[in-house]
Amino acid sequence: MQLDTLRKLYVHQLQDLYSAEKQITRALPKLIRAATSDELRAALADHLRVTEDQIRRLERIFRSLGASSKGKKCKGMEGLLEEGSELLEEKADPEVRDAGIIAAAQRVEHYEISGYGTARAYAELLGDGDAARLLDTSADEEGEADKILTRIAQSAVNLSAATGGLGEPTEPARRAARRRRPAARRRPRAAAAKRKKK
Repeated sequence: MQLDTLRKLYVHQLQDLYSAEKQITRALPKLIRAATSDELRAALADHLRVTEDQIRRLERIFRSLGASSKGKKCKGMEGLLEEGSELLEEKADPEVRDAGIIAAAQRVEHYEISGYGTARAYAELLGDGDAARLLDTSADEEGEADKILTRIAQSAVNLSAATGGLGEPTEPARRAARRRRPAARRRPRAAAAKRKKK
């Protein structure tokens, strides 16, 4: 296909996303089986269901455009998923593997956030408000999945990996956990310190 119009580029971007999501539905079950953290397994299983919804949204957009979902295989996603698959083949402690699974999954999420954001921008420019809303929903879901993975990593998995699952975190791990404490919990202490100075 010659990409000589924004509409053609838009369809090409949608096909890329569709290929990426289809590949993800095949890869996620392997990550779910490999994860040892119950919270991580649950988050990945939930995202598999979300991914299936995203595929249905893309199919709805293709129907409305009268376009085919078939395009070239998304090489970017193929590479990201291959890296994740290679991680699973490495000999690793369970806690470290879980941290690696999160890192691999977040790379995938960031690719999707970018892809959905671009496609949404094209849909808006082309006056396809319905598609823009559907793509925005998917972009929001990807952003939420990324936040969930970050929370799981920072609250448990990374600390467990840093201690080899032995429980007591090292001093650098404790400092990192304190720095990562949500801002809402830090502010009252800062305000209290200011009040004491006055």
